[in-house]
Amino acid sequence: MLRRRALAAAASGLLATATFTLAGTPAAAGPAPAPAPAPVASTVQTPPGMLAAMQRDLGLTAAEARTRLANEAAAAPVEKNLRRALGADFAGSWTSGDTARLVVATTDRADVRRITAAGAEAKLVAHGLSALDAAKSALDKAGPTAAVAPLRYVDVRTNSVVVETADPAAARAYVARSGADRALVRVVKSDVRPRALADLRGGDPYYINRSGRCSIGFPITRGSQSGFVTAGHCGTAGASVTDAAGSSIGSFQGSSFPGNDYAWVAAGSSWTPRPWVKGPSGNVTVSGSTLAAVGASVCRSGSTTGWHCGTIQQHNTSVTYPEGTITGVSRTTVCAEPGDSGGSYISGSQAQGVTSGGSGNCSSGGETYFQPVNEILQAYGLTLVTDGGTTPPPGGSCSSAQQRYDGSLTSGGVAVQPGGSYYQSTTSGTHTGCLAGPSGADFDLYLQKWNGSTWATVAQGTTPAADETLTYNGTAGYYRYQVHAYSGSGAYTLGLSRP
Repeated sequence: MLRRRALAAAASGLLATATFTLAGTPAAAGPAPAPAPAPVASTVQTPPGMLAAMQRDLGLTAAEARTRLANEAAAAPVEKNLRRALGADFAGSWTSGDTARLVVATTDRADVRRITAAGAEAKLVAHGLSALDAAKSALDKAGPTAAVAPLRYVDVRTNSVVVETADPAAARAYVARSGADRALVRVVKSDVRPRALADLRGGDPYYINRSGRCSIGFPITRGSQSGFVTAGHCGTAGASVTDAAGSSIGSFQGSSFPGNDYAWVAAGSSWTPRPWVKGPSGNVTVSGSTLAAVGASVCRSGSTTGWHCGTIQQHNTSVTYPEGTITGVSRTTVCAEPGDSGGSYISGSQAQGVTSGGSGNCSSGGETYFQPVNEILQAYGLTLVTDGGTTPPPGGSCSSAQQRYDGSLTSGGVAVQPGGSYYQSTTSGTHTGCLAGPSGADFDLYLQKWNGSTWATVAQGTTPAADETLTYNGTAGYYRYQVHAYSGSGAYTLGLSRP
């Protein structure tokens, strides 16, 4: 078993926004806004999907989104120069409207001409940004509780400091104690409940009862509950789980050790399960949980030694630890050390299992054993999080198949199985295929045989449903399956049996 003891502590939070009209602000005394400058030709490289997301979330056309991005890029150096030129008069800046027109606030009417000459809109206000920042700093130093003042910010649009709270009376008392200039602070009643947000990722560390350390195996869901699978020897049901910063993740819900070495942890709502394993230089995406063959390459991610690879030596291995015997694990040539327990094994994009134990280390070499992930999913009725959404646990309509292959498709896509290749049948007999597709989609299944020059379809399931079955009595030869997403997208499981 590979578990390590350690401790750490930290904290984090989120922000939101609120606005109101500040009475008495002398903005109306300024001149009429200057005409908006012509849109700047965009040289901004837009990441894939950004324009579509802006159109969806901001209600823009594609042209408006491009104009907005161009104007925002052009505004940055203008704002920087004006901030420096206005000095203590500077009262903040923001962009306005769908085209992102730059607005710069000042406490001195003499600055208006300079601002408009630079192509920005001027706004005359009562308080400089330095005064607002000082008031907020005083609030921060007063040490508010999450219940009294969970959210505090400088709102440059209204030239004030805002405190959002569910208890305005308590918040006003807190403002008075803080020593902040109360003329600059506005208390706003709000139901906002900021919380830390984080991702669950295979290979990252977690701590049991704020003591022993293990590693996340694979993020999962169980209905609406998120969490992750890990090694059973890491903790028993009810044990608390925290991250490296000391923030609560959740608790163990089920654990089996010895006999097996698996467990699952339910996480709080601030933790998002991701289809990732921590790799050598970024995230490795999980697409399914097809068990790799003996001899296949496999890599492990753990919180002590990071990323190491080797090969699968045997499946269905029994190993006896001082605590008892574990059966049904897979033996590998991958090294590991204490603290790596529970971490992810992955072959290509396919989840394999979680680290149980081993011998040796990653300096002199060794071997390790993993508990297959599909057994854990089936034992607790969990669903693996993959890049296609979620992969149902084994035991569904395709559970009796000899082999299972998981994947995901977007509408119109086609995948070849097993593993993008084919299989050989050396005898005549019955081939059966079972496809379990995503709810609401129309997925089709085709069995093809190599006829010496091309692949010919010999059986098919093409009903207007997500699930398909087919049967074919054929002679020896080379066969493959095609999964076609006729309509709809999502994860699928293909089960196949052959002579």
